[in-house]
Amino acid sequence: MPRNLDLTALRSFVTVADCGGVTRAAGLMNLTQSAVSMQLKRLEEALDLPLLDRSGRGIALTPAGEQLLGYARRMLQLNDEALRKMTGSDFEGVLRLGVPHDIVYPVIPKVLHRFAADYPRVKVQLASSFTRVLRSQFERGELDVILTTEGGVDQGGETLTTLPLVWVGAPGGQAWKQRPLPLAFEERCRFRQEVQAQLDRAGVPWEMAVESESTRSIEATVSADLAVHAMLEGTEGQMFQQIPHGGTLPDLERININIYVAETLAGTVQAEMADQVRHAFRAMGAGPDLRVAG
Repeated sequence: MPRNLDLTALRSFVTVADCGGVTRAAGLMNLTQSAVSMQLKRLEEALDLPLLDRSGRGIALTPAGEQLLGYARRMLQLNDEALRKMTGSDFEGVLRLGVPHDIVYPVIPKVLHRFAADYPRVKVQLASSFTRVLRSQFERGELDVILTTEGGVDQGGETLTTLPLVWVGAPGGQAWKQRPLPLAFEERCRFRQEVQAQLDRAGVPWEMAVESESTRSIEATVSADLAVHAMLEGTEGQMFQQIPHGGTLPDLERININIYVAETLAGTVQAEMADQVRHAFRAMGAGPDLRVAG
């Protein structure tokens, strides 16, 4: 049967080690000297090891005490962190996160799952829309943290990664071979005009196979092999696959995934969400240099 170390005794032990004596430690902890001494004695008895060398004028750590000190600090740090996150008011509240719907997968669900485990008392409200809409909501103070897909990065933004826009279609689909090339894009999708312009420059005739503001309608049309679409590489998921066009379709631009964080969030738990998003998207990174606009 495993035994448990007493965290209260460990805290006394660490405080005595930091203060260099029982008297100062007792005053710092608002305890009597006898109470601190008793906790240290119980700790030594539980381990059956001497932790403090009391032979000199002061108190020094024994080799066993020096070894325990590192473990004790880590155990107390985890204990205190857990209590802060589970009960502290600094770890409560609502976080409003905005993400373009075409980059929600595969990163955001993993971030939300981890964040919920780390901060169970924080409610995350996820808004998914187009970059232009999210930028407007952010500027009106309706969102705390937003991600965007942009050709550049504006003041206050930070580029997390840059990914190529790639042609996608139904797995094993043949729609990309048709002429005019059938396209499926939401009416406000920022990639739509770029794709049309590149096709025009390459002399590839095209037509819009579906006109809709519904992402589901686009997904259904493309997965049925009735049209093609363009997405950031790595975000196509299992529903679509990159088209092996062999150069018959033009190359498309590279797009920045940027993050914007409200200035009022500095030092708050909401900023922790921004950090988790940064780490997750940087893992998808196409380049090592991150650009921050001043």
